[in-house]
Amino acid sequence: MAESMKGLKRSHRCTEVSNALVDQTVTVMGWVQKSRNKGGIIFVDLRDRSGILQVIFEEANCGAESFAKAEKLRAEFVVAITGKVAKRGGAVNENLATGDIEVIASDIRILSEADTPPFPIEENSKTKEELRLKYRYLDLRRPDLQKNIMLRSKVATLTRAFLAEEGFIEIETPTLCKSTPEGARDYLVPSRVHPGTFYALPQSPQIYKQLLMCSGYDRYFQIARCYRDEDLRADRQPEFTQMDMELSFVDVDDVIDVNERLLAKLFKETLDVDVKLPIQRMTYKEAMERFGSDKPDLRFGMELCDITDVVKDSEFVVFKGAIENGGSVRGINANGQGAMPRKKIDALVDFAKGYGAKGLAYIAINEDGTYKSSFAKFMTEEEMVAIVERMQGKPGDLLLFAADKTKLVYDVLGALRLELANQMGLLDKNEYRFVWITEFPLLEWNEDLGRYQAMHHPFTMPMEEDLEFIDTDPGKVRAKAYDIVLNGNEIGGGSVRIHQNDIQEKMFAALGFTMEQAYEQFGFLLNAFKYGVPPHAGLAYGLDRLVMLMAKEDSIRDVIAFPKVKDASCLMSEAPNVVDIKQLEELGIAIAREEEIAEG
Repeated sequence: MAESMKGLKRSHRCTEVSNALVDQTVTVMGWVQKSRNKGGIIFVDLRDRSGILQVIFEEANCGAESFAKAEKLRAEFVVAITGKVAKRGGAVNENLATGDIEVIASDIRILSEADTPPFPIEENSKTKEELRLKYRYLDLRRPDLQKNIMLRSKVATLTRAFLAEEGFIEIETPTLCKSTPEGARDYLVPSRVHPGTFYALPQSPQIYKQLLMCSGYDRYFQIARCYRDEDLRADRQPEFTQMDMELSFVDVDDVIDVNERLLAKLFKETLDVDVKLPIQRMTYKEAMERFGSDKPDLRFGMELCDITDVVKDSEFVVFKGAIENGGSVRGINANGQGAMPRKKIDALVDFAKGYGAKGLAYIAINEDGTYKSSFAKFMTEEEMVAIVERMQGKPGDLLLFAADKTKLVYDVLGALRLELANQMGLLDKNEYRFVWITEFPLLEWNEDLGRYQAMHHPFTMPMEEDLEFIDTDPGKVRAKAYDIVLNGNEIGGGSVRIHQNDIQEKMFAALGFTMEQAYEQFGFLLNAFKYGVPPHAGLAYGLDRLVMLMAKEDSIRDVIAFPKVKDASCLMSEAPNVVDIKQLEELGIAIAREEEIAEG
């Protein structure tokens, strides 16, 4: 039966008990990790969020009543224990922060009994994730998960303190907004008061933070909840958290400077990692040509190599066709992988096909300098030698090639490069390689819509030297946009915003918007710009992804307290779920059955 805490007060968390407290009386509270009855002496490992502390019960010290209670203890019982700190009598446990001490119990209260949990509460759990997420409140007791959640809290706290010192003001923006069709799909919220109308949950605070710059707040930040109704991956959730900021009277270098110093502070104070400043910068064009990605992982080499000019006169139909269609032929050198079995090479081909490739060509260089190749019979000896030379191939290397439209070649080889690095053990989670990617294209062509769309958003400032092309060749215009990339993951991105009316009008025209359509969607922002708008720029981090990398995890689910799974549902609370018919009637909403939808 559960007992009261009346008259008791916790004096220390488990790992706050140390050598300095030997011979002192302490009161600790937490969960029983495990209990071992050795006959006349009971060893209890007590756990709280700080760690584990060993407690010893002997009847001579705690009395018959407390000893009887200790005999009842099972995993996950919640207890309060009072006792004297002592040097550990047995062997020191080097794996515990409290491994050289123990508490000799004098009293115990069982605050709550517990059923046997559906899985052990332990670090590096081997339990299936679906079961752990169903009982997430138990999963969150695991020390490694608690460490991640506390790291996340520390990152948020340090960010708030740093930005406050830099003159930023924390301002909350609405989570019930107007839907804007550009970008990802919105989550919609029906209005009861205005039947037939809907709010949208924000995909980001973008428009509001620009309005705050119009309002003269100069430097704003917010740790903001955002929502996107899109397909999930390991590093995506339908609801996520941004560390969001906007600054007035600044340009690219000003935003980069404050954020480099913020990152240096976060990594030093949480991980004791020194971030070397200034962080390397790389243009979008260079990143794509060298790494096939606008979020390159710089922890290893294996850079892309363009061999289009070397094979331009080749009779190999795959290379020839790609070049004639305006594409290119590029490759990567997997150093030391020349002896890779054919079965594994075929698996790489299938991997590449998953990214749209029709196949992969390869040259495996033997240790004696001869080679096996999937296309040598279509090439002259001189062409093969020139290819190997361009690729800096040497005995024992595996050269892999893709030929197609250049964008597809980048996608395929960029992904293949990461897959090979993973197979070759080149991805060191203890290494943190940052890079700024700059000068993104302002616009990208959308085949489905038959028009350009903004690569970031419609308020991104073009680079001044490219403004002359915005009417005649919009695809050539570069943006004053920048992403911060860590170990192949985009952890943040932003841009300088347009603050001149004439440029904003040209931008909308390039996107195929009339000014009437633009005002329909963004009227309250455009109207605000009529009353004096400062030059401004901003950046937002994905807090979940940043903490995932800091914690060396593979999924953002491991740094979010209550995450959703791939179909955007919560296994614990069973959300989303049906609601009472009365609620729907109040909102004027009727649910169509699947067969009615099928019948049209």
